[in-house]
Amino acid sequence: MSPAVKYTLGRIGLFVASVLALWPVDLNIFVKLMLALAFSAALSFILLRKWRDEMAHQIAAAAQRRRDEKERLRAALAGDDAGADRPANDGPPAPDSSR
Repeated sequence: MSPAVKYTLGRIGLFVASVLALWPVDLNIFVKLMLALAFSAALSFILLRKWRDEMAHQIAAAAQRRRDEKERLRAALAGDDAGADRPANDGPPAPDSSR
């Protein structure tokens, strides 16, 4: 399972648990929801640190791959053979015009 999915489900789970813990308290429903949101945010900061770090590394790796691919494409478009690892056109070869 993706770290982002695990972290998101963990945050939702903490929020639901906080709402259920506050349910018997005699307060307005909106106050209960705001308190549950604050409690779940504080708990997730402590309890979900590992998943949050995994998600951050996954996002950073994806951003680095996008930057590398963008740089490779720019180098290929500029005609820089050293920056382009593979040819930009993987299609069939051009027809022979010597006939």
